[in-house]
Formats: sequence, structure tokens, C-alpha cells
Amino acid sequence: MQKAIERPDYLMRLAGWKDKSDVVKIITGIRRCGKSTLFKLYQRYLQKNGVSGKRILDINFEDAANEKFLDWRVLHNHIKENCVGDTMNYVFLDEIQSVPEFQKAVNSLRLAENIDLYLTGSNSRMLSGEFATLLSGRYVEIHMLPLSFKEYVSAYPYNAAPDKMFGDYLRNSSFPYTVQLTAESNSLLNKKNGWDNEQIQMFLRGVYNTIVLKDIVERRKVANVSRLESVIKFMFDNIGSEMSLRNIQNTMKSGGRDIQLPTIENYLSGLLDAFVLYKVGRYDIKGKKHLQTNAKYYLSDIGLRYLLLGREGDMGRILENAVFLELFRRGYMIHTGKINRSEVDFVAVKDGYTEYYQVSHDIGSKETFQREIASLNMISDHNPKYILTRDYPLESLHDGIKIVNVLEWMTY
Repeated sequence: MQKAIERPDYLMRLAGWKDKSDVVKIITGIRRCGKSTLFKLYQRYLQKNGVSGKRILDINFEDAANEKFLDWRVLHNHIKENCVGDTMNYVFLDEIQSVPEFQKAVNSLRLAENIDLYLTGSNSRMLSGEFATLLSGRYVEIHMLPLSFKEYVSAYPYNAAPDKMFGDYLRNSSFPYTVQLTAESNSLLNKKNGWDNEQIQMFLRGVYNTIVLKDIVERRKVANVSRLESVIKFMFDNIGSEMSLRNIQNTMKSGGRDIQLPTIENYLSGLLDAFVLYKVGRYDIKGKKHLQTNAKYYLSDIGLRYLLLGREGDMGRILENAVFLELFRRGYMIHTGKINRSEVDFVAVKDGYTEYYQVSHDIGSKETFQREIASLNMISDHNPKYILTRDYPLESLHDGIKIVNVLEWMTY
């Protein structure tokens, strides 16, 4: 078994809440992004810092051996009975949304001064309704994504150029397990020219099917799975494009599928709840106001796009998606910008400061370069402005705009 990939940023965020037992820590994120492994890394951290294994209780609800704990009362009593004295106990409940009425057990356990409680969930709806009411102001959410490019590079199984690693990062997926499969493919098939990614595709298909069936079809009571998949393919194919429910409906109709707006909204809500897609609203930079019309959608893992569509498509949009995920991972609040009739790919806000980003696969031609800087030059404030590109630019600064190789930006 491959050694667990270190996730230091997430680990330190989690460790910062250690022993704050009045606050429940909730790790959210798409299935197989590494939430369970983060728990293992944190438990190892606890033991290195003097916590006895007897004071750590870990229950994964995807393990059939824990089926008896799907009754919240049984779960609650088991935890209370297995805590050690008056000292702090660390309780980890993985995929807690599998337990009906889990919020009742969680709220009661939170009241115990000797229980430091950590949860994971693969669906944002677990943070709504009764749970949000019971724990209002008493939980923190740490949202987790699949591997960053920097993390991927740290775990890459052999020496390679950055461009090669980035290509694998996109095509083979950023889910942590795919790095192990990449390593195994290299050791078993090194006589071949390139990867045999059959196992990676099988793994991704399993992840995709689980998300669709468990997190969308089952939860959203979808009757027509084929119609759902047609919408998913459309969304995957149009990452980074402005769209509305009406746009999607018209495209479906032109392709021979009659679908109602409430149905599309239900499907999109399911994809957003399962953290497959992220929705980014528009912002009028000049008018300093949020716009309600249209939005852009980005995908949590580009490997899923390759799986479903079987082709690369617009590399500019794919790169834009990768930049969005990195900004999100770094804690920015993100909008797409509008200035007059032009666009700025991302308006990124953090700690009260704003940054502007344009993303371009290449800026080799004068026409492309001028197009990318034009909208940034329209912005009259003095906040930082960036162009991120796959090129290695000859100049790093132009009219106050920083021009940066995107792979270097992702790994600094």
C-alpha cells in the first residue's frame, strides 16, 4: 500500500481546532478527495503529540462492520461508553450523513466536555435543515478538494518535467488514489510508451457512478438517469462558460431532449451539493455590485471530464478550471468579473483584499496578449492584477500587470 499523501495545509487547519470541544469540526468534499486519509493523518499527529490510541475513536460508516451504528442512539451510547474518564477523547465519524437523524447524536455528544468531535460528509445538504438549527454557530466547516498540483507533484512516482506532470494531473485526475495507480502502471508497464490508464479510468468510473447514484439519483429521486447524464455531460463540456437554466434547456431541446427548468435546477443542485461542480457568480467591477444573471460552473476534478467526454476540448477553459480550484483552495472568495463589455476571469477576495486574474493557455501572439491585458487595463483601482499562462513569459511585468507561468504559480 502506498504511503498516504501528506496534506499539510488541511492538517494544520484541523490541528488549529484541537481541544475546542464546544465546536464540531466538519470536513466536507467530493467523495474520494482524501477526507478519510486526513483523519488518519490527524490521528497520527495526535499520537505523536502524546494522545493515547485508547482516547481515539474512529468510525467509518462506509464500512459494513459499522452497520449497527447507523442507529443514532446505538452510535451515541457506544461513544459515551468507550470514552476514557475525564480526559479529552477524540471522536471521528466518517461519512456521518449515512446515519439517519445523525444530528441528534452529534448535538448531544458536543455537550460532553471530554469529547472533541470530528465529522466528514460528501454532501453539503448535511449542513442544512435541523443540523444547522441545532448546531448554529457551534461548528466549523473545512472544505476539502482533491490534490492540488503542488501536492500531486510531491507524490508523483518518478522524475518528469512539470508539463508532463501537469498533463497527467489533468487527464489522470487529481483524486489521491490515482497517483498510486499511476505509480503501479509505471512499474508494471514501463516497457510501453506512455501510461496504460485502464485502471485509472475504472477507478474514476466507480467514483462517478457512486456520486451519480448515491448523491444525486437517490437523494434527488431522479427517475430518468439518462436525461440526468445528458445534463452532466453538457455541464462538463461547458466549464467556464456563462450559462443560465434557460441556456441549458434550449441546448437540451436542440439536441432532442425536452426538459423542464425545475428538473434542470434539481440536477444542478444535486451536482453542487455533491461538490462535483462549483458555481461562480458575476461581479460588476466598475459598479461594485453582484450580478444576478448567468453564472459560471467549474468542475472539482478535470479527470472526470476526460472520463465522460473522452477528449480534451478547450485547453483554455481547462486551465481556467484548474486556476479556479487553486484560488478556492487558497481560501479566496471568487467571482467572475465584468468591466464595461469585457470580462475578467476571476475577481478573488481574501481578508478584505482584492486581486484580478486573467487565464490564458498561451500569450504568444500580439493579438492574444493585447486581448488578455485589455480588460485588466480598464480597472482603475490599484489592486494586484495577474495574467496566468502556460507560457514562460519574457517579461514578468507589463503596465503593472504581473505575468506568471501558471505551473510556477500553482507550486510556489
